[in-house]
Amino acid sequence: MSLYAELHRHLGGSVVPRVLWRYFERNRPDLSGQFADYPAFEQFYTRPRNTLAEYLELHTLVESVQTYEALPYFIYRLIRGAYIFENLAYLELRYTPYLRTPEHLTQNQRIEAMAEIVEIVGRASQQPEYPIVTKQILCMHSRLPHEVNQAIVELAGQYPEYVCAVDVAGGDAKYGDRIDEFTQLYQRAQDLGLKTTGHLYETVDGDHPKLLPYLMRIGHGIQIPLRHPELLPEVAARGQCLEVCPTTYLKTGTLEEISQLKVVFDRCFEAGVDIAICTDNAGLHNVRLPFEYENLLTHDVIGFEELQACQEAAFRHAFAWPHSQPPTTLLTDMLQVSPHNHSINNGISQEVLMPS
Repeated sequence: MSLYAELHRHLGGSVVPRVLWRYFERNRPDLSGQFADYPAFEQFYTRPRNTLAEYLELHTLVESVQTYEALPYFIYRLIRGAYIFENLAYLELRYTPYLRTPEHLTQNQRIEAMAEIVEIVGRASQQPEYPIVTKQILCMHSRLPHEVNQAIVELAGQYPEYVCAVDVAGGDAKYGDRIDEFTQLYQRAQDLGLKTTGHLYETVDGDHPKLLPYLMRIGHGIQIPLRHPELLPEVAARGQCLEVCPTTYLKTGTLEEISQLKVVFDRCFEAGVDIAICTDNAGLHNVRLPFEYENLLTHDVIGFEELQACQEAAFRHAFAWPHSQPPTTLLTDMLQVSPHNHSINNGISQEVLMPS
């Protein structure tokens, strides 16, 4: 049995189309009424966009309905699907808590309300019937003012039981004038003992080398091996891992064909840079993690040995995986039959009676 780790999944983009549609039908007929039927909604929700900016606008549709009351509904179904259909043993779920607070509140009130969002997501993620190790990554956002992003970092440090890291999102083309601000926030995160990742080098507009030294993992980062391979030795020396989300680049118009990722994987393997294969927005893509694996294999982007290396890297770079080994190794050790205490007879394991 294979068990996987998912290091890059957004709460906003994690809701599969059918679940979101049913919620709209029951609770938001004003939204479901904009579409003739479910197939029309699914086509709108999952179709490719021309740019990353256009693609990110879809997040606002989901963020607006992920309220205090609705978050447990969505998260329960997310965890259930991840366990049953994806064989996930570990999941890092990222989002911007400020964008789940009521819009009618003042900025200070929304900042104060973020703590309750973190607690709701944390409690809802703990589902005993679907045992997955889950942690949150809180995202700063390029569209939010400094005061809000600073509060997000401070909040992350207050909830070690739920939060393992901070991120910056919102489109890597928008960081340019605020690089110094974000580097200071990342430094503060490190001072608080938080792990760090960030959406960087995803598109041709995302070249921000000043942020690289502050990141333990790089969200996407595909433009480093594609356009800046000279940075790979530096990335390898820091032990940074790329969070590569194959379907995303087709949905955002960043790449035209998945085969273009072969250069990314080949150059990273050659330079000793780890890659974790992720989904990013499994709901928006209507794609689950095992399909990402299969798609890369089918298009000869990687082989089975490289896939296994990426799966192992995901656990190795997981910010809160509580074991020193991936689950496959733990299961093998647990299930292995000891020749000193057991014998195999007719295909049935029987204990050897030891003399008293």
